[in-house]
Amino acid sequence: MCRSCGTDYSPPKTETPPKKLRPFHLAFPVDDLTSAKKFYTEVLGCSIGREKEESCVFNFYGHQIVAHKVTEMPDVSVSPVDGKEIPALHFGLVMEWEDWHQLKNKLESNHTEFVIGPYTRYENQPGSQATMFVKDPSGNHLEFKSFKDDNAIFDTSW
Repeated sequence: MCRSCGTDYSPPKTETPPKKLRPFHLAFPVDDLTSAKKFYTEVLGCSIGREKEESCVFNFYGHQIVAHKVTEMPDVSVSPVDGKEIPALHFGLVMEWEDWHQLKNKLESNHTEFVIGPYTRYENQPGSQATMFVKDPSGNHLEFKSFKDDNAIFDTSW
């Protein structure tokens, strides 16, 4: 149950299909809006929505993300996950398996620098997932991940 709007997104107990999820919204800081626009459109394939001198809206695979120009970027801490130093502050997408591989191939062919290159996290364990991290020009970390079985996305068995 969503605490904000009261919508129940849990799996249906009857044959009634669940409500369609709406796009999420995320605002994030950038210290160079021009470089951010280039990265999000040319590298990740986002389209641009509304633009102002201090912000830019992107269509991030059907979701609304907004880059807000700041004078100084926050520091980012890391924490160990599956033997890797994962940026604690990051955002991204859970993609369809084939879409993840297409994006991986695109990033590799464009010689995009990975913070953490494509690999399978938790291999042969519950929650096994393909994942990769990139960083935008302002230092924001983005994770793209995929599960062969979508039931593993919220799996509780560890």
